[in-house]
Amino acid sequence: MLQDLAPHVYRNEISWKAPESDDLALAFGEDRTLLCRMEGDRIILPRMADIPAGTAQYAFSIDGRAYYLVPVPEEPPDGFLHTKTSALRAQTDHTSVELFAAAAGESLWRWYRANRFCGRCGVQMEPSKTERAMVCPACAETVYPKICPAVIAAVTDGDRLLLTRYANRPFRKYALVAGFAEIGETIEDTVRREVFEETGLHVKNLRFYKSQPWVFTDTLLMGFFCELDGSADVTLQTSELAEARWFSRAEIPADHSNISLTGEMIERFRRNLERSEP
Repeated sequence: MLQDLAPHVYRNEISWKAPESDDLALAFGEDRTLLCRMEGDRIILPRMADIPAGTAQYAFSIDGRAYYLVPVPEEPPDGFLHTKTSALRAQTDHTSVELFAAAAGESLWRWYRANRFCGRCGVQMEPSKTERAMVCPACAETVYPKICPAVIAAVTDGDRLLLTRYANRPFRKYALVAGFAEIGETIEDTVRREVFEETGLHVKNLRFYKSQPWVFTDTLLMGFFCELDGSADVTLQTSELAEARWFSRAEIPADHSNISLTGEMIERFRRNLERSEP
């Protein structure tokens, strides 16, 4: 999956280390672009030495090399272009350190950008001096990075798996039922509610599989396998889904994501491994 970087080591605790020339720059534009160069499926980021001196916000490090959020330079360094970040999601190399760095970096960039001013009193926020947070100097309101809990539900009926396609979204591959947790709701109840809302089906015997930080949408995904409880007739929530249908293991299409928890769970069912340890 996207975050499976081993043997590389990702360190996300905040640091106040000054940037060095060989550290890497994450320059995101308001039009959802990233300053980078593409070499096949590999994303090449500019070094801090390639970027004009200015504000640099430490983001994280990978293998001891730091990544910084920086303003977009007026003139791109030679060989670098503004690439739509939506195109990065289509990359096929799920072990790419650069892909993960770009996705996680954009999540942080969106959060910093959305919290420039205090939501309580309107005063300009300041970065915390002790942790990853934005703090209001006037009223002390503190805001932490945005992480939204959500579920991925693989609904099974014997040797059949329910696959869906989203409605009105650019992502057109097959996926599993998914949705965000509501206030006061357990994750298990989120699975039951989302499956019923989107397909009209009831489920039982929920089994937690694995989690994934899906930084493209600031989401922490929690994957569950669950079994059909009752009728297999689907009542489609057309505002969310364009399709929901049952597939036998032999019929499951290869048309799904290969960097996501959804794709891994689909493949796990196809290979009859859903009841074994991840």
